[in-house]
Amino acid sequence: MKIVKEMEVMKGINGIRILKGMGMKKNRKWLFFSFPLFLLLFSFASLFFASCGKSFIDGGELTGISAPVWNEPNPHGMVLIRRGSFEMGSSKNDTLWGINQNSKGISVDNFWMDETEITNAQYRQFVYWVRDSIVRERLYDPAYGGNDLFKIEEDKEGNPIDPPILDWKRPIPSERRANEDELSAIRSVYWTNPVTHETKLDPNQMIYHYSVFDATQAALRRNRLDPERRVYNTDVKVDPNESIMISKDTAYVNEDGRIVNETITRSLGSLWDFLNTYMINIYPDESAWVNDFNNAYNEPYMRLYFNHPGYNDYPVVGVSWEQANAFCAWRTDFLRKSLDNAIRNTIEPYRLPTEAEFEYAARSGKSDRIYPWRQDGPIGDKNCFLGNFKPGEGNYTEDGHLITSRVASFAPNEFGLYDMAGNVAEWTSTAFLESGPEIMNDVNPQYAYNAAKEDPYALKKKVVRGGSWKDVAHFIRSDIRSFEYQNEQRSYIGFRCVRTQVGFVKGKKR
Repeated sequence: MKIVKEMEVMKGINGIRILKGMGMKKNRKWLFFSFPLFLLLFSFASLFFASCGKSFIDGGELTGISAPVWNEPNPHGMVLIRRGSFEMGSSKNDTLWGINQNSKGISVDNFWMDETEITNAQYRQFVYWVRDSIVRERLYDPAYGGNDLFKIEEDKEGNPIDPPILDWKRPIPSERRANEDELSAIRSVYWTNPVTHETKLDPNQMIYHYSVFDATQAALRRNRLDPERRVYNTDVKVDPNESIMISKDTAYVNEDGRIVNETITRSLGSLWDFLNTYMINIYPDESAWVNDFNNAYNEPYMRLYFNHPGYNDYPVVGVSWEQANAFCAWRTDFLRKSLDNAIRNTIEPYRLPTEAEFEYAARSGKSDRIYPWRQDGPIGDKNCFLGNFKPGEGNYTEDGHLITSRVASFAPNEFGLYDMAGNVAEWTSTAFLESGPEIMNDVNPQYAYNAAKEDPYALKKKVVRGGSWKDVAHFIRSDIRSFEYQNEQRSYIGFRCVRTQVGFVKGKKR
C-alpha cells in the first residue's frame, strides 16, 4: 500500500474515527479503524514524540521548559567581578579633609571589568575603524570611482540589501597599488598643516554614527504604548487619548553640511521614539596636555602621546564621557558582528561602570578598604609606591613616573584589577549629585540623567573615580567622589569598560 504522507483525523459516524489519506489514488477505499485500535496508535505516537523531545503531557505535572542553552564567550582582557555587598562611601569621619561618615550598604551583581584602563593602542583601533569605514564609503562613492565591490548589495540568497553594507573583507588598496580615484579617497581623510606641512589624520572627520535603544525608558509604565497598561489602580480612570511626551536624542547633517546633535520632545508614537541617535567626533583632544596646564611646556605630549608607539600601552586620555560611550557602543557592535546570529543579541553591551560598580571593584568588595590595596596609605611595607600619583608638593616623579604610566605597572588589587587608584581618573556612567548614593537604590545603585544639549551646564556633571597621576594621595582614595562635565576632555581622565555577566554563579551550599 502506498505510504500516506499526510493525515487528518475526522470524526466519523457512531464514534468511529476515519483516517483520511491526502494524495491517495482516486476511488481508493477509506480505511476504518475501531476506537480501541485508534487509542493504541495514539499511544505509540505519544511515545514517539516524547522520545524526540520533552512531552507537554508529562503526567499532568508542572515541570517547566528550559530556555535554549548557550555559552557566553569570556571577554578578552576582562576580569569577572562576582556579586557582593559592601558599605559604599566613607565609613569614617576625616576632619582634616572635612569628610563626614556617609556610608550606605549596597549590593551589585556579577559583571566583567577591563583589568586595565583602555590604552592608546585599543582606542586607536576604534579611530582606525572609523577612518577605514569612511574610506570604504568613499571608494564606493561614484565621486571617487564608484567601486561596487566595497559594499555588499545582496545577501547569500540573492535578495537585495537596502541600504548596502560595507564589505570589511575587501582590503583597502595600498597607496602604491591604488589608482588615481582610490588614492584620492584614501588621502581624503588626512589633513596637512599649511604652516608646518605636517600630514596627519584629520580629527574633524572622525565621526562615529550610532544608535542606542533606551530599554529602561521604554519599560517605564508611564511610557507604555497601551494606555490601559500605564495605570494599574482601578480607581483611576484611564484617558485613552492622553498624549505622553518623551524626549529623545537625534543626530543629522543639516543643509550646510554641519552635524547637529539635539534633543527633541514629541508625543509618544512607537518604540522608535526610544531609539537615540548620535554622531560623535571620537578623536581624542591632544591639546588637553596644553590646555590643562598653564605656563608649562607640554607640546611633546600633544604631538606624541596618542600616536607614538612608545605610548601604545599607556591609558588613553583627552576622551570625553560622550566619546567613551561611543567607544562602548562600537565595541559592542564589533563583538556582536563576529558572533552567530543565534546569540548575537543575547550578549550584554559594553558600557561604562556605574559609580557603585567602580567603588566595589576598587575596594575588592571590602567595606574597610579606602584604597585598592590592603594598606591604609599609598606606600607599601617595603617603602614601595603602590600607584601612580603625586607624592608631594611639586614632586611627581618619586613613584617612578612623571605623567601617566604604562598600564599594569603596579600590582593589581585582590580582584585582579590594575590602576584602580591613580594613573588616570576614570569616567563612570553615573550622573553627579552631591547627595550621591543616598538617593540611589541599594540594589545595583545608579543615578542616570541623559542631559540635553539645551540643559544647564550644571546638569552635565558625571562622576569620575579613582584619581590620577596629578592628584595627591587623598584624591586617589576609593571612597572619594569627584566629577567632570560630560563634554570635557582632560589629560588625566580615561576610562575602562564593564559588561554585565549573562552566566550565573552557583549559590553557596547550606
